[in-house]
Amino acid sequence: MIDFLAELWRFMRVRKKFWLLPIFVMMVVFGGLVVLTQGTVFAPFIYTVF
Repeated sequence: MIDFLAELWRFMRVRKKFWLLPIFVMMVVFGGLVVLTQGTVFAPFIYTVF
């Protein structure tokens, strides 16, 4: 996983694709939110936000 992140960072740095960073960060945040809210008590509160 760390190798993947290092290679992704090198790609963005060399090709000047820094605009991809916020997209990847938001994908990770929303993915983590989905994983954490599966079957928890907080799920109904999270779903009302969206």
